[in-house]
This record gives sequence, C-alpha cells and structure tokens, in this order.
Amino acid sequence: MFEARLTNATVLKKILDAIKDLLNEGTFDCSDSGIQLQAMDNSHVSLVSLTLRSDGFDKFRCDRNLSMGMNLGSMAKILKCCKNEDTVTIKAQDNADTVTFMFESQNREKVSDYEMKLMNLDQEHLGIPETDYSCVVRMPSMEFARICRDLAQFSESMGICCTKDGVVFSASGDVGTANIKLAQTSSVDKEEEAVIIEMQEPVTLSFACNYLNAFTKATPLANQVQLSMSADVPLVVEYRIPDLGQIRYYLAPKIEEDER
Repeated sequence: MFEARLTNATVLKKILDAIKDLLNEGTFDCSDSGIQLQAMDNSHVSLVSLTLRSDGFDKFRCDRNLSMGMNLGSMAKILKCCKNEDTVTIKAQDNADTVTFMFESQNREKVSDYEMKLMNLDQEHLGIPETDYSCVVRMPSMEFARICRDLAQFSESMGICCTKDGVVFSASGDVGTANIKLAQTSSVDKEEEAVIIEMQEPVTLSFACNYLNAFTKATPLANQVQLSMSADVPLVVEYRIPDLGQIRYYLAPKIEEDER
C-alpha cells in the first residue's frame, strides 16, 4: 500500500507545472524515504530530477518500493479539478495498475477521487556523479526568471560567465547584445534576496535559452535558485521546495560553433 497526503494541493500543482512542459510522462519511484522522479526531457537534451522527502508529507506510507509510470498531461488534468486549499492524497495498491487522487475540501464537506491508469515506462536510471563545481551561484529565483526571459529575446543561447567580481548573463543576436551583471551582495536584510557566489575558478559557458526558460517554471516553488557550473559538465539549476525536497534540472553546455 502506498499513500501520501499533502494538506495543500498548491505545492503539487506547482511541481507539476515545473516539469510537465519538459516531460510528457515520468516514473515516480516511491520508497519509505519519499518519492523520486528522474527523466530526460522529450528531446533528450536536459534531465529533470525531483526528490520529495517522506517527512515533508502530512502522511506518508509506503510498505514496499513502488514505481508508478504516469502521463503528466493526464495528471495535470486531474489536479485542475482540485482547489488550491484542498487536501490531496495519492494512493495506490502494491501491484496496482491505477493510482487514485483524492481531494478533500477544507471543511471536509466535499470529497472527490479520480483514478488514473498507470503506464509501464522503460526508463534507464542515470547515475548523476557527485561533482565539485567550479562556481555555485545562489540568487533570487524571480530575478533569474526575468533574466532568462529578457535575454531570450536577443538570442537562442545565453552565456553565463562567473568570476570573483560577479556573474554576467549575456546574449547577442541580430537585434544586438545584452549583458546583465550581478555583483555579490555584501549585506542584505532578507536572505532570499541575496546573490551569493562561491567560486573555485572562473567559468564561462553557454546554454540554450528555451531550456533555461522551461526550468524557470519552477520559480513559484522557491525564493532562491542555485546554479552550479563547471567546464564541460552540465549546468545544475536547483530549486529547493521548503520542507519537502528539491527539483534539479541538468543542461549540457552548448558547444559554440566559432570555437577554434
């Protein structure tokens, strides 16, 4: 038997919004430690890794490890049927071929349940190696979303250059060139407004704007975003979901055509 309950459906809706544009389907691996999902996007360019800890749920029970393959479009349709303040419970039997979503209103006067067929998905688990990154930047997630949106108007790719002076986001195309520089904040009242840069060595890499903009769909989940970069390895864009887990996106750098 598997059962997981959240008293606020908003979080689950936001998590789904953050991944459903990149993934059509995914396998949720459930164990007593929580729920994990790891999948390449539809064009096999980026990787999405979601971790939800069991202790972040209001109720969590998983008697034996369970893998549930779900169509994320169908799941999104079901979640549209609940209000943000509803309690949502996800249930499945050990060998079930369906999963049930149950929504309860705050006053418990309305209870609705939706059953969805599970899918058998072939999925390879990609071992993500532990990496010591040359640069780690933490910054407000809203600011990162704005930068990605603005620079996508200039070019299909965006450069991220990290030095001890700060981090520079740049794009150039037919319209012209755009550069946005963020210096490390020396003092800030609110931690979520800080820009913090930890650097072992400078890094300059280029990434596809359309993927970065897809990653920023996770902005409503976290006040801060963390960017981890090293030469020749994928960028990690991480959003930490308060008290529940995190969502990480991995994106390989673009190889610039003009590099000799």
